Amino acid sequence: MLRLHEILLRVARGEVRRRGGLLRVDGPELDDLAHQAAADALLAITAKIGQFRGESRFTTRAYKFIVFEVSNKIGRHFWRGPQVSLEVEEWDLLPDRFGLDPARESEWRALVAALRRAVETELTERQRQVFVEIVLNGVPLDAVVARLGSNRKAIYKTMFDARRKLRTALAAHGHLHHDTAEQS
Repeated sequence: MLRLHEILLRVARGEVRRRGGLLRVDGPELDDLAHQAAADALLAITAKIGQFRGESRFTTRAYKFIVFEVSNKIGRHFWRGPQVSLEVEEWDLLPDRFGLDPARESEWRALVAALRRAVETELTERQRQVFVEIVLNGVPLDAVVARLGSNRKAIYKTMFDARRKLRTALAAHGHLHHDTAEQS
């Protein structure tokens, strides 16, 4: 058990370091997240050890547990701080995030206004919530998953559908080429 915990802790530390930049967390707090994830993964693995059929390497399955636990810990950790509110200024940050040319300000202002209208009129409430949190507020995917009590696949699917609707709406109003809108 001690050897397994050491392996899990090493993997957890690597995973939280990789994802830690999104949280703006480092040092002892980041290491604490890794320890919590390793401990919880060890408990989950030992509880399900009887289900291991030997069809893959044991460490491969153990890595799956640790990545899942790190995602959960990071998601919960993100929401412990003050929540980000959606203000008008958040929409003004989009050109910088998308790397739009400042020399073409009037074009991207029109694009951002059209995008905002499309988000408000074309998306379902759930799609709008996920889009705003991930794209506008820069909330990490794992934090959105934890907050909404969902899973990564469902949130990916929600974003996929939202992006497709937004591309179609922007293309219909002349902001994108139709071949760009059809890509998903």
